[in-house]
Amino acid sequence: MTAQHPAPDRPVPDSAPIAFLDLPAQQARLGDAVRRRVDAVMAHCRFVMGPEVAELERALAAYSGAAECVGVSSGTDAIQIVMMAEGIGPGDAVFLPAFTYTATAEVPLLLGATPVFVDVDPRTFQIDPDSLRARIADIRAAGRLRPRAIIGVDLFGQPAPWPALRTIAAHEGLFLMDDCAQSFGGALSGRKLGREATATTLSFFPSKPLGAYGDGGAILTDDPDRAELYRSLRTHGEGRTRYEVLRTGMNGRLDTLQAAVLLAKLEGFDAELARREAIARAYDAGLAGHVAIPARVPDSASAWAVYAVLTEDTPAREALQARLQGRGVPSAIYYPRPLHLQPAYQAHHDGARLPVAEDLASRILALPIHPELTDGEVARVIAAVQGQG
Repeated sequence: MTAQHPAPDRPVPDSAPIAFLDLPAQQARLGDAVRRRVDAVMAHCRFVMGPEVAELERALAAYSGAAECVGVSSGTDAIQIVMMAEGIGPGDAVFLPAFTYTATAEVPLLLGATPVFVDVDPRTFQIDPDSLRARIADIRAAGRLRPRAIIGVDLFGQPAPWPALRTIAAHEGLFLMDDCAQSFGGALSGRKLGREATATTLSFFPSKPLGAYGDGGAILTDDPDRAELYRSLRTHGEGRTRYEVLRTGMNGRLDTLQAAVLLAKLEGFDAELARREAIARAYDAGLAGHVAIPARVPDSASAWAVYAVLTEDTPAREALQARLQGRGVPSAIYYPRPLHLQPAYQAHHDGARLPVAEDLASRILALPIHPELTDGEVARVIAAVQGQG
């Protein structure tokens, strides 16, 4: 076993609880490589914007094929910097899926804009282009808000329907961005995600496919002028020198230590993605007919941040969760409530029903999928879902 490759056959007692996310096992596998990188930072002591940040930016740009990469402090800050660069604010409508994590919706509100929630595809869980067109028409007809931007979210590791989203954005004159927080490493039509929209935001939260040991994020773009603006905004709006302030910015810099960790982990990232894919295929084969397995976005490759199945209804989900728990198999619900029904957003929602997002929230259940899962643990998960043993 090398430091970069997961070991599907490492010994684990059959009675040991399975980890939903096994960072200790990952640390045991990658620890030497990570320590070498971290020790280098400790030696030069450039803890803010040290050389590892620029090195990581180059590596991420090369991996994704994007011309530019700007490292930032989190995936949420990445979204905020991109929207600040576009001047999005009061009176603006930002269209985004109702079935995703809160960070995508909270940033428009922080900037004074209004999130407009869109329904999703019942099979892939990605934003539904037909619902998006209808929601844009609703907002234009109401005349209260200016349609300004679309945020496509690559949910659970798979790509959003980018060709359709680009067509809609061009027709409507809207800025298009990609929230790729969960799906770095995924691909569409043979091309790695990162260039499907004008700007792509990444998160390196520890649970992500490429996760740091703390918060971190990045912005990918092919536009050098936007990249320069993003770099200014992440560092208090500074210009060519630290004390030349060109605009109102924020403290959104990527920590050097996190960049060092990510550089170490990026070396074995493709092997981890391959392991995730192998687990997903094993789940597909073993779970079909017991639960609804995830549909694949056509002509794509998933990063498999989440493997989410659908049960018949909420009572069936509760029964399955209880059975899994009793056999040492963890599970999680992503997401128990769509964003338009969350208390924080209800006052900003126009009341439109989004039935698919509401139905998914009542039936969805995520199973463990991470590179440290052994073949034996994968078999235990499958048996538990099947009700065997």
